[in-house]
Amino acid sequence: MKFKMLYSLLFFVLQTQVYSQEQTFKLATAIQSNMVVQQNKGFKIWGLAKANEPISAQASWDGKTVSTTASSSGEWLLQLAVPKAKPGDFKAHHIIIKHAKGEIKLDNILIGEVWLCSGQSNMEMTMLPAPPWHKGVMDYETEIPEAHYSKIRLFKVKRDTSSTKTIFVDAKWQVCGPETVGAFSGVAYYFGVDVFEKLNIPVGLVLSAYGGASCQAFTAREVLEADAQLKKKYLDKYLTQPDSVILTNKPSLMYNKMIYPLINLSIKGILWYQGESNSWDRAMYTKLCTAMLQGWRSDFKQGDLPFYFVQMTPFNWNKKSYPLNEYAFFREAQEAMLKVKNTGMAITMDVGEPDDIHPRRKKEVGQRLAKIALHKTYGFKDVQYQGPQYQSHKIKDNKIVVSFTKESISKGLITKNGFSPNHFSIAGEDKQFYPAEARIQGDKVVVFATEVKHPVALRYAFHNYPVTNFQNKSNLPAVPFRTDNWDK
Repeated sequence: MKFKMLYSLLFFVLQTQVYSQEQTFKLATAIQSNMVVQQNKGFKIWGLAKANEPISAQASWDGKTVSTTASSSGEWLLQLAVPKAKPGDFKAHHIIIKHAKGEIKLDNILIGEVWLCSGQSNMEMTMLPAPPWHKGVMDYETEIPEAHYSKIRLFKVKRDTSSTKTIFVDAKWQVCGPETVGAFSGVAYYFGVDVFEKLNIPVGLVLSAYGGASCQAFTAREVLEADAQLKKKYLDKYLTQPDSVILTNKPSLMYNKMIYPLINLSIKGILWYQGESNSWDRAMYTKLCTAMLQGWRSDFKQGDLPFYFVQMTPFNWNKKSYPLNEYAFFREAQEAMLKVKNTGMAITMDVGEPDDIHPRRKKEVGQRLAKIALHKTYGFKDVQYQGPQYQSHKIKDNKIVVSFTKESISKGLITKNGFSPNHFSIAGEDKQFYPAEARIQGDKVVVFATEVKHPVALRYAFHNYPVTNFQNKSNLPAVPFRTDNWDK
């Protein structure tokens, strides 16, 4: 038995050495012409080569040459210094990478801001229709012809999975324009446009999303193994399945193929639109998503990267087949992610389509993510990024008076259609909730229900598919909330 093990190990070592001696020079897929390089951070270039092969790179922005040597297994990485971008400076640069057998020239490279956009189908949802699963974003017929943003660059990672980590993906950096944006994420595109127009510097959007994907599929196996609860729930039950069984909720398969190949890429932050495939999982989702994020931050080695996510949009889950407020509890689990440093949440309660899990109003979603980034990451304090946020309440006779945080009120409280705020409900000691009337009075909301003489608890938009009308004058919807801690 020992002899067989030693023989196998020796064969693996020899095989690796032969491979590293014979393999041709390869760049990691993320490094291409037409890309945006993250400003003011080291730009890593990496790939595979022959063992001990000398490699160098030089960027036109400073003319300095950086050199390295491939390892005995053929892996190599070097890093170029990148200057700070200047608003309005759209100069195209080039990088020359030299190796033993030749050189590669990368052209039309811009210096700006790079964001990783990930999640499942609502992040993946393209501007153009993709029958039969979605109809395209709202107004795509007029939006796509106007997408002349050559200083925004798009990098769409093809859906794929792998049982092992790889540095290669199927993707190409493209210049944003009417001919390319149709196949790209609507949410990511609208986010990029608003950031570009505010900063006036190039924006790179890296899309790595997979329809139907679970959070655990985007989480590294090592991260799941490191926590007993996560390991038991998300990893152990899949270990006995053959690798040929590809499931969108199988742990780590998308991380290996769609995130790991990107971890040397310098980025500004992460956008995340995912949750439908974990919607029954409210008890563990906060822990799982936090672990995924911490794993990504550790992998990218760029500190506490901003992580801005989308709270789930109203959907009825075929109405009778789903408990009345299970999705509301899940949204609450998502909101708990805000306790993690450098996070933000975009609210979408007013743009849902209860009968369609892929609502078309992606422009508002992308723009709200951009508002969070502009305020929290880029320091534009004049950009309002949050809707009315519950602060406290007082019970007066048979009414509940609700107060909201000062910064979330913005210029005042309103409804988008001029009617009273909808989707408030009240309960008494019997824990039975009844639909309530709500009235805006200055910067507060007064809520009451004739069925409840002595209210003790209040909920707002706390069921599966409440398309809301309550917002502030910055047109940002109120955050769902409840004042009770009841489980049902």
